[in-house]
Amino acid sequence: MTESEDTRRARARRLRELHHRDDLLVLPNVWDAQTARIFQRAGFPALATPSSGIAESLGHTDAQGAPAEEMFAAAARIIRAVEVPVTVDAEAGYGLAAEELTGHLARIGAAGCNLEDTAHPHGTLVPVDEQAEWLAAVREADPHLVINARVDSFLRGDAPLAERVADAVARAEAYLAAGADCVYPILAPASVLGELAKRIPGPMNAIYTPDGPSLAELAGLGVRRVTFGGGLYEHTLDLVRRMAARIADGRGPFA
Repeated sequence: MTESEDTRRARARRLRELHHRDDLLVLPNVWDAQTARIFQRAGFPALATPSSGIAESLGHTDAQGAPAEEMFAAAARIIRAVEVPVTVDAEAGYGLAAEELTGHLARIGAAGCNLEDTAHPHGTLVPVDEQAEWLAAVREADPHLVINARVDSFLRGDAPLAERVADAVARAEAYLAAGADCVYPILAPASVLGELAKRIPGPMNAIYTPDGPSLAELAGLGVRRVTFGGGLYEHTLDLVRRMAARIADGRGPFA
């Protein structure tokens, strides 16, 4: 085993352990080396990448609109810049076979990854059995990688909320059984987060939104891990837009 692989595995072990502490695991989503360094200096024990923030900063669109090699290269720069574990949003896996995907993630030093169950470019949900089989293959290909299986039941279709909850629970159970370490019912309404946390037999990730529950409230609902998606990136862009408007109006950029 090389020294870099030994380091990656140690970081993966640390990231997995962080999912099972008493306190909430908060993972800021960073999109370049400098933002990663900033959040590491602030004391966060691990970091995540956002597919949207990275893809857009590279001039592409989210939802696998960026070439996989560019996404991996950007994630590699982030991982090299810090000493804490980094989990990479690998979207739906870019159409790669499990061994090829995990090979790329291992090469760049990723401690974990997000894998979603939306089929691109169609935007439909992958059948649960098919997704579970693929996640099992990813787990077999890399026993060390921390897998956060994203559940897109609340993003797709227009079924009643109760049906979406049932679908999310069924998918979460199947993905955990397939080897996922954590599941992520993205954008599940706050009203059902507590129910989901009780019914899902493993750590659950939730996204923080400005109009949703606070971090403390999310922890109280049983959420074990919180990420921000592209929210931190978008908030930063809002600041840049305000500076641009001030300069265009003949003022200085800083309010």
